Amino acid sequence: MQSSVRLLAAWMVFAAFPLWADRGHEVWAIDQSNSPGQTFGGRIFIYEGNRIQSHPERAAPEIVDLSGAVASLCLAQTGVNPVRPHMLAFNASQTHAIVSFVASGHVAILNAVTRAPITCIRSSVGDNGNRQVHFAFPSPDETYIGVANQNGKLYERIDTNYAASTFVLNPAATVNLKTCVTPNGVACELAGIRNDNAPICPIIDSSSRFNFVTLRGGGLFVIDGKSTPMRIVAEYDRSTVHPNGCLGAESMGKMYVDSGGGTASNLFEADLYAFPLSGFSTAPNPVNTPLPRVVFSEDVDGADSHGATLVHHKRFLWVADRGRNFLWVVETETDRIVTRIPLAGSISQDPTPDLLSASPENTRVYMSLRGPNPLTADPHVSTGSTPGVGVIKVKQGGRDGDFEGIARISNIDAAGVERADVHALAVRIK
Repeated sequence: MQSSVRLLAAWMVFAAFPLWADRGHEVWAIDQSNSPGQTFGGRIFIYEGNRIQSHPERAAPEIVDLSGAVASLCLAQTGVNPVRPHMLAFNASQTHAIVSFVASGHVAILNAVTRAPITCIRSSVGDNGNRQVHFAFPSPDETYIGVANQNGKLYERIDTNYAASTFVLNPAATVNLKTCVTPNGVACELAGIRNDNAPICPIIDSSSRFNFVTLRGGGLFVIDGKSTPMRIVAEYDRSTVHPNGCLGAESMGKMYVDSGGGTASNLFEADLYAFPLSGFSTAPNPVNTPLPRVVFSEDVDGADSHGATLVHHKRFLWVADRGRNFLWVVETETDRIVTRIPLAGSISQDPTPDLLSASPENTRVYMSLRGPNPLTADPHVSTGSTPGVGVIKVKQGGRDGDFEGIARISNIDAAGVERADVHALAVRIK
């Protein structure tokens, strides 16, 4: 009898959660257009993982209007409303959400369970009088957040204690990427070497020390994020690492970083580099050392490599080309392209995939899909026809996938124009 009960219980679990299902996760996506009726804000759309997997077109999200409690807290703590929520990340424990506002320079930190804002920090003003936060990236050891202050041309650090809910911008840690000199005696920003040192995306390695910071005008810095002030330990010029990189993924002892298009001075770009992590230490490296492997380079009209995610125990890296509407699938052991997944078709004629994130059990990959009136990046590469969250079913152990559907997001203005522009995307494990 006991055996029969155990078998029945096992069958009931299987019936509720088939072997292909992912359990206990949420998909967070941000429409960076203004909240309806507001001149600031934006909205977070939160989908239960199993619901968006099974029927994305019918998945009903929980919505957090950033023009509400988050904006009120930012106004109270900084004196300025937050504008254009552009990127999103979770700490390693999945307890806190970190939202970057690219137009106003805010970093808002939310309780990921209750969705309530905890604090709001505004980035510093650079020597040029500007400030923005393109992406605030948490360290895996949860001791700090690396902040890419894009137009301020500063790389900043927020010191963090998630358990105590204390988050402090540390001015003593800042690296001024416009005025600094590298350990090799080269001006950090210098025509022909690194033309425009606006930091785009920081990617922090698993040791929580090395911050790979991509630059708008090309080149890259590897920065020791744990020293105060933070220190450049490796430098790359624009001929070695091309402009506008914004992805990072660590696998097989390598850090993958891309270059992309989307700016008026560099419309089209698609490169992927693999940096050997064993080549870095806290001692400064010579220029362009260690040299990255170029996995692919397709600098042709329409190309724009952007978001990426690791799939199937990090054996495969999926990289989005938002300009040409497909995904590369790269085998991380060999750095070989094994296939390309086409996206344009019956589900969407122009999906424009931006950022990617895999489900916990790697049965699905989620994509943020841009809208017809994009607020960031050049319209040549970022204009899409179906704003929302795209869902791809993973096949062949991560070697391929099928585009299954879209959880559509809409924001129609008073003139009847679709303003939704979905950019930020992240998966939270519950």
